[in-house]
Amino acid sequence: MSTDRGGLNVLVPLRKLLNSTSCIRDRVRDGEPNDSDGSFNLSNFWESLIQAVNAVSQEVTKLSLAFSKPPLPSQQEVEQLCDWILKRVLTLSTIYFWLPKSQGVTLRRRIRDATVDVFEGINQLLEVIQRSPLQSSLTQDQLTSTGGFWSSCDRFAQLPRDNKSASVLVLSSQVGVVKDAIEEIQQALSEAQDPFGDVLHDDHDHPLGDQDTEWSDRDRGVVSACVGMLKTAAACLRKMTTAVKGNGDSTSAQNNKQLDDLVDISMDISPGVDDLVLCLYPPMDYSGVENNLSKLASLLKKVLEIIRSTHVCGESEISWVQFLEGAIDHNLNNTKGLIQHC
Repeated sequence: MSTDRGGLNVLVPLRKLLNSTSCIRDRVRDGEPNDSDGSFNLSNFWESLIQAVNAVSQEVTKLSLAFSKPPLPSQQEVEQLCDWILKRVLTLSTIYFWLPKSQGVTLRRRIRDATVDVFEGINQLLEVIQRSPLQSSLTQDQLTSTGGFWSSCDRFAQLPRDNKSASVLVLSSQVGVVKDAIEEIQQALSEAQDPFGDVLHDDHDHPLGDQDTEWSDRDRGVVSACVGMLKTAAACLRKMTTAVKGNGDSTSAQNNKQLDDLVDISMDISPGVDDLVLCLYPPMDYSGVENNLSKLASLLKKVLEIIRSTHVCGESEISWVQFLEGAIDHNLNNTKGLIQHC
């Protein structure tokens, strides 16, 4: 083995840094938020956070460049580079922990995930450098891992700056997920043949039999009725998102807690929709459909109840909350009636 990189000794500070950043990453990922309710300047926090991310990026880039071409660094040089990276990493993690829970859990999750991604990017680069032959220059893996690390740092510029913005992002993404599920079942319903098409068999082989892969006319009636409940779920998410955009406020701990509650309950809607949709495919499980339909209806009513209790629900929102409550009951009773006659 060549000694251009100081032999195996040059890897020692890299391993130490990898262990340290892994511990810090885990502490950020699993650590509890600051519960302080004292004065907190969110603008100053963001300024310090972005500066810390940029400082980490600069130091890690220096390390990657040091291992990109000869002459390659000595053990002492690597130790100095690693020491500076560790100091920047500790600073970034410390600033992250400044953010109190009162600023919103949803915002904190976004910043936490971005910070963890930066630390994981560092670790991936360190692992690549250690795996590379000590006598070689820049590798494709090192280029890729360095670029991935830079991307994780650049992501901070696109992060939402307050809990309202973070909440809107999450809610909007949930709207898209539920919309996709509705389009999928509607597409299957519109097919003249069985909804599985060519996935399970070809023109000459029907291993499951038509009864197992095709909807009956009654089945299609149940599916159509269930689509009404799915559309009600999508409407709940859309209206909630619009209400948060228009009325949401993240300047108080109480309002941030309400926004977090809305986000948390919204995350349950998509799994509830998926559970119902899965039961609709042939051979249809009527008891499963009725059970999951009732669960989704109960969940949506809980969603509307929470919306009513938050600051995002003004007088203009009450009308659509009441309308959706009625739509839930209508779709539930209509679908159950069809199932009972199947």
